[in-house]
Amino acid sequence: QVQVVESGGGLVQAGGSLRLSCGASGSIFRINAMGWYRQAPGKQRELVARITRSGSPNYADSVKGRFTISRDNVKNTVYLQMNSLKPEDTAIYYCNAVYVTGDYWGQGIQVTVSS
Repeated sequence: QVQVVESGGGLVQAGGSLRLSCGASGSIFRINAMGWYRQAPGKQRELVARITRSGSPNYADSVKGRFTISRDNVKNTVYLQMNSLKPEDTAIYYCNAVYVTGDYWGQGIQVTVSS
């Protein structure tokens, strides 16, 4: 049974930083892409950042230049460094791990940015 677990969320003031971590376990297969998505109240879930196994990232326009995604393939872990946070970054952040057997999601973690 694949498990995907996020950590590192919380409350921060605008302009501050947070680092999210996400680990995946429970599969004999290697992870292909990993990513972070978010869902704000009343809005649809959207892609924040995604990274391939080889380390190629892509970002939503709204976070380019502020967020950095990285991963550790040995630890099956993906990170999201979030700098210059804005109130509009407030959302539940979800980690996604893509295996050959399918997509797996974490439970989500709250990030709140106060103005």
